[in-house]
Amino acid sequence: MPRKSESTEDHSTKTEETKGLVLRSRKRKADVAICLQDLDEVTEVQATKAHEKQACWNTKTNCMSPYRLTSTSHNNPDDVVTSNSTSYAQCMFKNVLVTPARASPLPVFCWANRDEVWNILLKKEQTYLRDKDVLQKHPLLQPKMRTILLDWLMEVCEVYKLHRETLYLAQDYFDRFMATQQNIVKTRLQLIGISALFIAAKLEEIYPPKLHQFAYVTDGACTEEEILHMELVVLKALKWSLCPITVVAWLNIYMQVAYLKEMFEVLVPQYPQETFVQVMELLDLCILDLKCLEFTYGVTAASALYHFSSCELVHKVSG
Repeated sequence: MPRKSESTEDHSTKTEETKGLVLRSRKRKADVAICLQDLDEVTEVQATKAHEKQACWNTKTNCMSPYRLTSTSHNNPDDVVTSNSTSYAQCMFKNVLVTPARASPLPVFCWANRDEVWNILLKKEQTYLRDKDVLQKHPLLQPKMRTILLDWLMEVCEVYKLHRETLYLAQDYFDRFMATQQNIVKTRLQLIGISALFIAAKLEEIYPPKLHQFAYVTDGACTEEEILHMELVVLKALKWSLCPITVVAWLNIYMQVAYLKEMFEVLVPQYPQETFVQVMELLDLCILDLKCLEFTYGVTAASALYHFSSCELVHKVSG
């Protein structure tokens, strides 16, 4: 026969379990009631709960970063967002979480996945971004000074018969380096420009000009020692990120896709060189304008190609 104390304990245990079931059922009913309410009322209920926004993506990758709702320290632990409210939050931030991607216009490769190659190109394009407000960091400089410098670098490339890719690499190094500095005076622009061209020539050319040749074209304004010193300064400022996809490379991809006839010869240029040179002459004028820094290299190349072709072709080759 059970003792009186044991029966009392069993009765108290059953009472606590009954209270727990009632509380849980009430909580589930409250959650269901919230989900059955109007969306505007749900928004008001969610707004009454104190939450704070916490970035869940790294903003340094230049991506659109959605936010994750986290309860503050002074909130009641019972007010944690449940699964129903989480699903509503996902619907609420649906436009941010879904990142549209440009479709790959590349043909089918026998040596790689075309979607993977295209995504690598797009990711690399977002890595080498430039600052359109770069001259705000240099109040003593004017846009025409950058134009004069780049025009002079074009003449230097023509004298030494350098590739056009070398010029555009130097232009990219110059613009990104200026974005990392402040209060540069105009007397230093020629030294920075020739040093950027010196770096680009060593990366792109098979037989780059010698150091004394770069110093010679400055007509005594820059010595060999100054060019070598500025070369190290530029490399450190750029953190040795020296391989962007330039406008020349993007235009090469677009025109190759447009004129591609045989899938197996995708690495061999199949477009007419006269058309390529004609479009590049327009891009040579575009880079002289400071407003071109507002757009990525892929957009700039597509815009120049659109000027000589049609909108349908640009959509086809640029995705």
